[in-house]
Amino acid sequence: MTILNTPLPQLALALRSGKITITQIIEASLASYTASEHQLNAYKTWAGTNALEVAQHLDSLIKQGYDFGPLMGIPISVKDMFAVPNLPTFAGSALDLGSAWQQPGKLIQALLHQAAIITGKTHTVEFALGGLGVNNHWGTPQNPWSKDQARVPGGSSAGAGVSLCQGSALLALGTDTAGSVRIPAAMTGTVGLKTTVGRWPTDQIVPLSTSLDTPGVLAKNVTDLAYGYAAIESQLSGQEVKIPSLASCKGLRIGLVENFFWEGANNAVTQEVRRAASQLEAAGAELISLQVPMCDEVFACFQAGGLSVAELAAFLTNNLPTSYAKLDPVVRTRLEDGAAISVSEYLQRKDLLAQASLVAAQTFEQVDVWLHPTLPITAPSMAEIEQLEDYRRLNMIALRNPSIANLMGLCALSLPVGVDEQGLPIAMQLTAGAQQEVKLLALAQVIEQQLGYFSDLTN
Repeated sequence: MTILNTPLPQLALALRSGKITITQIIEASLASYTASEHQLNAYKTWAGTNALEVAQHLDSLIKQGYDFGPLMGIPISVKDMFAVPNLPTFAGSALDLGSAWQQPGKLIQALLHQAAIITGKTHTVEFALGGLGVNNHWGTPQNPWSKDQARVPGGSSAGAGVSLCQGSALLALGTDTAGSVRIPAAMTGTVGLKTTVGRWPTDQIVPLSTSLDTPGVLAKNVTDLAYGYAAIESQLSGQEVKIPSLASCKGLRIGLVENFFWEGANNAVTQEVRRAASQLEAAGAELISLQVPMCDEVFACFQAGGLSVAELAAFLTNNLPTSYAKLDPVVRTRLEDGAAISVSEYLQRKDLLAQASLVAAQTFEQVDVWLHPTLPITAPSMAEIEQLEDYRRLNMIALRNPSIANLMGLCALSLPVGVDEQGLPIAMQLTAGAQQEVKLLALAQVIEQQLGYFSDLTN
């Protein structure tokens, strides 16, 4: 097993026992970047130039007995919405947002305090407003799974999943307002966690929606994801957080959601997700047919702009008024469609989402998690979205399923379960109640063990 394919808990043990060095990890990361970045375009800003020097310094500290935390020496990519020291923030726009956006917030500090190595800032859809990963300013990252033609990577954390497949990063930090961690995870065959609003701080993250923004993490598998989440959460909370290890799926109550999430799903998606559910049932989990109320109502609200479009428009007007003239057309049309709403309409939308959140919370009295397709489709080709109307249609299809967890105030995780006839990843989503990340990760780990690890592209 190569360094880049070693599960993070094992990698951390090997590092501390002297079997490998941080320098070796970073050399492998740099080699992967050099070999493929010209094709994949995962990063807006690469920070690997000084990484080897940092790695060598950290190796000397380890030999002296220093240990700064579980993420010490782990290469982590960061979405270009986070302020990171000495790295410019563009938030996917044409503009460098200035030195104020190089002062790290609490979440980036949680990485730096553990001596994690930030490999760079990955591409994002402009101001995170889009689900396919397209960026006409800086180029759209290439989906590594596409063998025939260029395909979208999923967005808005467009470069996050690509950086994991590339091997330049072993964890990727993203944001999720309507699916922006789980969509790229689903389209790149990786795993992504959307945290509950308020679980992790959002200071010094360029906002899309102050009401709905949540930081999240992507990894190559649930084991790595759980390791990364626990490390970050422990640093933020000041208390050690552990993800329990479950022996089996027996007793797990899985709510197989039968409404909304299957509409328009292609045959391969339906087949693979239902196959996975049946496999879990055969392993002892209880499958409970579930109807989730109000999905259609809240998604109609989202299609009309929801809260995020108006809140982004307010942020740009108040903080970056000159950005409007340079907006990517696919972002501008979405803003124009949904930004101009009355205070009364805005408050009505907030009330609707609050009501839906209460109704959704009640479903977890019957089940531990919901299960349904993360996306009804696999990654579209760039050719399929050349026309603006086609982009808008497929963008909304990509956002449809994952947005519900955001709109209903829940936490959710996407993990791959198979491929379609073109060899493109298919994923299912597990959704848990608000602030139930530890439970969700524990269940996802045993589910992944039962289904088997999904193969990746990293050598």
